[in-house]
Amino acid sequence: MTDIPKSHPRYSSLVLRERLVDGFREGIVVPQGLIAHGRAEMFDYVLGERTVKEARDAAKAAAALLLEAKRPVISVNGNVAALCPKEIVRLSQEAGARIEVNLFHRTDERVSAIKDLLEDNGADEVLGFLPDARIPGLDHMRALCAREGIFSADVVLIPLEDGDRAEALAKMGKKTIAIDLNPLSRTSRSATVTVVDELTRAVPELIRACEDLSGDKTAIRKALRAYDKDVNLASVMKMMASNLAKLRTKRY
Repeated sequence: MTDIPKSHPRYSSLVLRERLVDGFREGIVVPQGLIAHGRAEMFDYVLGERTVKEARDAAKAAAALLLEAKRPVISVNGNVAALCPKEIVRLSQEAGARIEVNLFHRTDERVSAIKDLLEDNGADEVLGFLPDARIPGLDHMRALCAREGIFSADVVLIPLEDGDRAEALAKMGKKTIAIDLNPLSRTSRSATVTVVDELTRAVPELIRACEDLSGDKTAIRKALRAYDKDVNLASVMKMMASNLAKLRTKRY
């Protein structure tokens, strides 16, 4: 990683970019993933580059959904692996969820590299290297999945997921949890719970929520009842619109 002065006003964002570039060099991230990250950064600017109340509320509901699930699975792609592998493993442990590598641009080499990275960060088992099932309604290798993982899951965490696969999982009857900075995306709209936040802020928030709710069935049910996705997303969009209006009138 190149030297980035901590005094830089966008230090955290630049560090994430470097992690992705390192991931690209290591065969974990594809060029398309770099483009996707840049697009998402725009929404984070508008959000204020912070975890808002709506994101924390959604993370609490997401944690409740994971803890209530019988077969929860965390789907991991190249960007997710490059940005927060240790945190993903920690979340899987707190939520009792299995981890599966699931890629749009799939090669055995990429799956193996991501699997190794997750195991280096403490994962006991990573599914996805030898897929033996397909997600209905999808063609190409993006449909491949593990029967003991995503195919059989009742709840799937889908951070940074593409819209087609998110919609296909919903059509399978699965409850899904999206982490997506774009509240208007198909992924955000098709998910059961959508956390509008940057990945490396959202995953620690999920971990804390799992720790807080673990073993408390009453609190889990309360968190799920309190969450309304449409209201939550509408509030986030209203906030983004307000932030844009303030930027429009700001003098430089």
